[in-house]
Amino acid sequence: MKIMIAYDGSRNAKLALAQTITMFRRLEPQIVLVAVAENPRDITAGNEDLFQQEVDELKAHLQEAMAVCDSEQVQAETLMLEGDARKSLLFAAEKKVRPDMLVIARHSHEPDGGFIARSLTYFVDELDYMTFGSVSSFLARRIQCPLLILPSL
Repeated sequence: MKIMIAYDGSRNAKLALAQTITMFRRLEPQIVLVAVAENPRDITAGNEDLFQQEVDELKAHLQEAMAVCDSEQVQAETLMLEGDARKSLLFAAEKKVRPDMLVIARHSHEPDGGFIARSLTYFVDELDYMTFGSVSSFLARRIQCPLLILPSL
């Protein structure tokens, strides 16, 4: 079974990897960890430096995830893409990886905060969904393979 995991090194992505290994270990999955570096909207020296920093951080996160897979004796590989995360993940799933399942973690911008922080985060998430659509909702409407969306914790 080939399982593609959208992986950005966040706490939720790490939990999604761990949960995927736990849930599907008996099926001896082949895991493909896919990270997407989003291109800056304008090309300036500052933005180019920030983009390169993001690429380097994602590569480091992918190496850490590969170490987890190795320690769990799970076959894995990585794929690094550039562009819009939603479109890049859809492209990877349909044209490059062709997984039996795609696993994504709901992204959370929420710091560990109180009621006000949670309320503001909820408002921002709703506004983001209404204007742009989240990665999970975008993929849920378009992906052609089973999609497992793990909740934010």
